[in-house]
Amino acid sequence: MILHCMKKSTWEERKNKEQWGERNIEAEGFIHCSTIEYFWRVAPNFKNVQEELVLICIDENALKSEVRYEDGDNCGRFYPHVYGLINNNAVVDVLPFLKDESGNYIKNAEFVDIADR
Repeated sequence: MILHCMKKSTWEERKNKEQWGERNIEAEGFIHCSTIEYFWRVAPNFKNVQEELVLICIDENALKSEVRYEDGDNCGRFYPHVYGLINNNAVVDVLPFLKDESGNYIKNAEFVDIADR
């Protein structure tokens, strides 16, 4: 499973579509995702977002688009990038992006058995 974080309002716009991600692809060339193990490393990017966020849980084996694991920052960690639209039938769950009172990500209960890397 791979994760994609977005504003809840954006998910509300996308959840009934067959596929989505055009804006992401236009802006970046692909759709940024993360493994669960590495999500804690990208979560700080969302710390100052005031709007409610959700984590889109995607079965990458059910995606119609190509997924490439790439190390775009040369940091030694490879993150999944989706080169094409996300077909909604690959979305297996939508979870809240949990934060503490300081705005720091709190790992979802569904992921507690998966070690951070």
